[in-house]
Amino acid sequence: MTVSHPDYISTASTIARQAGALLMEYYARGVKTEYKGSGTVDVVTEADRASEKLIVEALGNAFPNHGIIGEEGSRSLSAAECTWYVDPLDGTTNFAHGFPVFCVSLGLARNNEMIAGVVFDPSRNELFAAERGSGATLNGKKIRVSRAASLGESLLGTGFPSKKRHLNPNIYFYHHLTMKTHGIRRAGSAALDLACVASGRYDGYWEFNLNPWDTSAGVLLVQEASGKLTHVDGSPFDVVASRDVLASNGLIHQELQNEMRNVMQGRGLEPLPDLMEFAKSRN
Repeated sequence: MTVSHPDYISTASTIARQAGALLMEYYARGVKTEYKGSGTVDVVTEADRASEKLIVEALGNAFPNHGIIGEEGSRSLSAAECTWYVDPLDGTTNFAHGFPVFCVSLGLARNNEMIAGVVFDPSRNELFAAERGSGATLNGKKIRVSRAASLGESLLGTGFPSKKRHLNPNIYFYHHLTMKTHGIRRAGSAALDLACVASGRYDGYWEFNLNPWDTSAGVLLVQEASGKLTHVDGSPFDVVASRDVLASNGLIHQELQNEMRNVMQGRGLEPLPDLMEFAKSRN
């Protein structure tokens, strides 16, 4: 069903661009880094908070009956029929280090179904947008997923959690799949990774330890660009309960899912290199 409200995308795009411009002001002069929890590398900056404040106020003015759930703690009308999931700065660690891969992500769900979303990359001036039943666009031009037909000809993306990375098993999936593809990229922004699948830059992407604001807009981008999106185990994706995601162009989805199942079950894994033997080979 096509969204009947004509202002969702245009309004969200305007707000995302405003937030992106604000982020670039902070980016140009540098920001102080704080930590969300003791002993972690899960950073937050004053730019995150300023961006979320701008977005929440603007969405509240435009859609006063909508709920809002933001990464930095904003919560309003959580029981509303329509809810915006807001990531005011996806890629905070990149941002804090001056690495220009970050974005603003706004996704709108109606009764837990994504119906509109935008992802704005201010450093490249790229605005990805999608509306349920109307396709996906990049700066106003239609986009669709790639046509790669096998893992062997695919470029994939993934991500690692910002905290307790050493306890996360994704390195095993990374090692196994990098041997079977053209390579794997780890850019540091889940929303932009999903946008890369939607626009054909990646053929597939997976990640664990995510939250709804990480995936809300990107999920719809992939779906509206004719891609496929599930949980890693192949079950239907639920944005509210999302903790992991597997996205692809659809053509490689089953093969990618099968390889991930092999990793989970310990079958056919490439052995990790012996570091001592590697060191000797360099002498």
